[in-house]
Amino acid sequence: MEITAEKLYTYADYLTWQIDEYVELLRGRVLKMSPAPMRRHQEVSSRLHIKIGVFLELQPCRIYSAPFDVRFPRRAGEEADGQITTVLQPDLCVVCDPAKLDDRGCVGAPDW
Repeated sequence: MEITAEKLYTYADYLTWQIDEYVELLRGRVLKMSPAPMRRHQEVSSRLHIKIGVFLELQPCRIYSAPFDVRFPRRAGEEADGQITTVLQPDLCVVCDPAKLDDRGCVGAPDW
């Protein structure tokens, strides 16, 4: 399957792709992510992950790092893969509501 900038895609499409590069979907459009982050970025991200993780240790919230799919339904009740057209992978995110989590990541906005 050829992925083009002209076509609109859904999360269902995204799940079928077997590509080597990281991509995100924004309103159905494919966004190619930059290559692996620079070493300094990884150091900062790692430090933040550890510090936030320690802070949240006794809280119901959990921290996740990329690659971790955060899916944004356009409207409530549109959680089906074929209806979601925005999928992002934030460097770090915190989710406090376990109802937002499933085996593939987070549905809806992370809490942080």
